[in-house]
Amino acid sequence: MLDQDEQERMDDLKSWWNQYGNAVLLGAVVFVAMLAGIQGWRYYQSSQRTQAAALYDALQNAASLNDAKKAREAATAIMDQHPSTVYAANAALISARANYEAGDAKSAKAQLQWVMEHAPEGALRQIAGLRLAGVWLDDKNYAEALKLLDAKHDDAFAGMYADLKGDVLAAQGKLAEARGAYTAALAKSDAKSPAYRNFVQIKLDALGDAK
Repeated sequence: MLDQDEQERMDDLKSWWNQYGNAVLLGAVVFVAMLAGIQGWRYYQSSQRTQAAALYDALQNAASLNDAKKAREAATAIMDQHPSTVYAANAALISARANYEAGDAKSAKAQLQWVMEHAPEGALRQIAGLRLAGVWLDDKNYAEALKLLDAKHDDAFAGMYADLKGDVLAAQGKLAEARGAYTAALAKSDAKSPAYRNFVQIKLDALGDAK
């Protein structure tokens, strides 16, 4: 037998449960589902990274063997299936080099362009832009090369961009402008890279007093 106070508490509890019980149960279900979703998402991300890493290893092996076809296939798989991972942009850069060295400039350009449009890091996009400008220079498409080299870039890349711009201008016969670009490259390049600075200086000296 319950005393009067206990009976009142029981009645209050029953009344509260009748009013809020469904909401409590629903909240509990949502909470459990949310935890399951978070765990599932973490597992999915881990699985994606593992798959991307395996493809990236295959890409590196193919590139080391100068197998541009297999490198391109592995890179394409990473870019298509795991575009948001850190592997995708690096894979495209590696494959672009392998393709270009194998004489497939078209595929190299497409992959470098992909990096410029999809890479999550600005540094990777700028590296891709620099390399694509070099490909356009080799194709003697100076306008496209200069368009990329004149695009906004970080100070860390200023020396390399100016250096390649000097190469493009020199190829066009604009020697005075090329001299200015090489001079800017020396001013903006890292003093801790003497070999690179010497290389730029040799190109600058070769122009003489170009006008």
